[in-house]
Amino acid sequence: MLSRRHLLSAAALPLALALPAARAQSATSLLNVSYDVSREFYKDFNVAFAAHWKKTTGQDVTLNQSHGGSSRQARSVADGLEADVITMNQHNDIDILHTRGGLVPANWATRLPNNASPTTSITVILVRKGNPKNIRDWSDLGRAGLQVIIPNPKTSGNGRYTYLAAWGAGVKGGASDAAAKALVTRIFANVPVLDGGGRGATTTFAQRNLGDALVTFESEAPLITREFGDNFELVYPSRTILAENPVSVVDRVVDRRGTRRLAEAYLQYLYTPEGQEIAAKHHLRPRNAQVLARYAKQFPKVNTFTVDEVFGGWTKAQTEHFNDGGHYDQVILAAKGR
Repeated sequence: MLSRRHLLSAAALPLALALPAARAQSATSLLNVSYDVSREFYKDFNVAFAAHWKKTTGQDVTLNQSHGGSSRQARSVADGLEADVITMNQHNDIDILHTRGGLVPANWATRLPNNASPTTSITVILVRKGNPKNIRDWSDLGRAGLQVIIPNPKTSGNGRYTYLAAWGAGVKGGASDAAAKALVTRIFANVPVLDGGGRGATTTFAQRNLGDALVTFESEAPLITREFGDNFELVYPSRTILAENPVSVVDRVVDRRGTRRLAEAYLQYLYTPEGQEIAAKHHLRPRNAQVLARYAKQFPKVNTFTVDEVFGGWTKAQTEHFNDGGHYDQVILAAKGR
């Protein structure tokens, strides 16, 4: 008769034999957790990368996507959502993975070129066809009687960029911080609803037909026209903010799942001419100079500034503007009291 110890050992043997197979299977799937308005780009990028991976390794790969308001997505990963890679529209939403649990190293942004940002976009204003309210710049969004659709800066990188774009444009134009804050207060007094992410704000503006203007990324505007018809016009402000789109592997997850090689290759492919071409076709500004030159008509030169330049970096901007009690909370209180 077999002892209990031998029975347990025998029962454990199939599990032990299954572990290498399970690891091999996990190594051919990947979850990309990203921000709200990047889904169409990654749908096409995933098809191209899967073909590249099959050609170079002989492996089929399953690429899964998760999209939502950027800060909400980042918190989900910090709270346990097993993302192999995270692809955001601001560095702060990847920094949180280091400060909350050490999921990535502090120097994650140095591991890939261009501050780990393979693409950029800019914040622009979308108006109704014919621009009936004659909206030309940030100051126009603060006029009484207008409705402006902006996603919530507490949950959306899109919303934070909008807030910082209006404030920074004022400062770069010679205004004091107090005057810039007053302008942002007037703008947010005109916001009838704060959607959780950029896609929700797009639906509010384009489908629900609410608002005179939508502030969003340049890359989102053509998607809106394609989905909802040629009922809108794009307005480039005199100054606007450059939105970098940083990416990183989630080290704790890829090392546990055995997907580091796949995840790193996935992000590196964003920098290849093929990846940059797909980005440009989705109206994301490529870093590759040759690809950018081919799409020069699509990406007009605009007077831009960065978060680092005006606000001292994302960490400082988050602390001063978006943490509880910061300038954004003060703006909202003042806007409600207007």
